[in-house]
Amino acid sequence: MRQRPKRDVAQEITNLIIDTIEAGTLPWRRPWKKTGMGGAPLRAAGVPYTGINRLYLWAVADHYGYGSRYWMTWRQAIELGGQVRKGETAEPSIYFNSTKKTAIDHATGEESSKTIRFMRAYSVFNASQIDGLPPHFYPSPVPEAPPTPSQKAAAIERFFGPIPADIRLGGDRAFYSPGADYIQLPHPNVFNTEDGFVATKAHELGHWSGHASRLAREFGKRFGDKAYAFEELVALSGQSAPCLTHH
Repeated sequence: MRQRPKRDVAQEITNLIIDTIEAGTLPWRRPWKKTGMGGAPLRAAGVPYTGINRLYLWAVADHYGYGSRYWMTWRQAIELGGQVRKGETAEPSIYFNSTKKTAIDHATGEESSKTIRFMRAYSVFNASQIDGLPPHFYPSPVPEAPPTPSQKAAAIERFFGPIPADIRLGGDRAFYSPGADYIQLPHPNVFNTEDGFVATKAHELGHWSGHASRLAREFGKRFGDKAYAFEELVALSGQSAPCLTHH
């Protein structure tokens, strides 16, 4: 019987987080709403995940659009009256443990003990992949509240009004497309605050300013290379623009 290759959980987690960073704003830093409940992932008992599990499961929920914050094992789902839907894929939840190993020095006969740390993983499913759970595991449909208004609305309009950027609204991603020379932003109504929308627009306008027809700035070829890190710093500095009432 052919043996299946061993799963490299650590590499899978690393790959997803890198892919999430390259795709846009991190879910734990995003100022707009994308999934139902939103927020950090929780265990079946409501206890928040910590460490790498917190980052990884949050990124997974964001990637697949899961509306629930809750994660649980197959057995926990059954104990709660639920059933994982056929064909659903589990995600790893990792934990670290240790064991002691005793070694004998053959020259002296002395025993010594050392602690060995190891990583293990178990499989969990999001409540959105499970039918029949108690209602509180699923997000309740609630009308979207408008974003909190900004106290600097007039200054914001004065700052951004003259900028002739092509800004398109819709979807759930924020990015600048250098090839087509336009900025894509989610609709303002899905942001938690008006300032969050403005800060995101300012960040993408920072990238927009580097186009060949404007400042012709080129720090690196693409997201991920070392020189591009400076391009991100330039764009980050643009996020403070809404607060610059004297410029």
